[in-house]
Amino acid sequence: MTTVFTIGHSNHSAEHFVGLLRQHGIATLADVRSLPYSRWAPQFRKDELARSLGDAGIEYVFLGRELGGRPDGAEFYTADGKVDYARRAQAADFQAGIERIIELARRGPTAILCAEEDPGRCHRRLLVTPVLIERGIAVEHIRGDGRLEAEGTAEDGAPQLRLFE
Repeated sequence: MTTVFTIGHSNHSAEHFVGLLRQHGIATLADVRSLPYSRWAPQFRKDELARSLGDAGIEYVFLGRELGGRPDGAEFYTADGKVDYARRAQAADFQAGIERIIELARRGPTAILCAEEDPGRCHRRLLVTPVLIERGIAVEHIRGDGRLEAEGTAEDGAPQLRLFE
């Protein structure tokens, strides 16, 4: 079974972050932040991150336009300004981004990156993970302390995925 990992950079040092990726054998990091910079952690600005990953032999791919949590287009937002994840997940560019993640993961260990350490508070779990699971992809969240947190699979009967029973 193909697995996709997720990770949040939080306020980790670049060294700790790269160490987490190496601990889990990650070969490719796909950045799914809509805005790939950090005011509080400059080591995670797109160019700085790509450079430190390259130095560590880890490929950097930017997919924030396709899989970011702040999509362009008013049609992806509710009247109160929140992202409509269900509508966003149906968009052609989002689906193309999912296909790219799956392709990368089949090629080698791949993690998707966002800022939030806790996946439960991040769009990578709320938007991207359910679609991957629907496609039969296992998802493992790399936590800041190095442990893995497995996401429920469609076979586990994860409640958000049991729409058609």
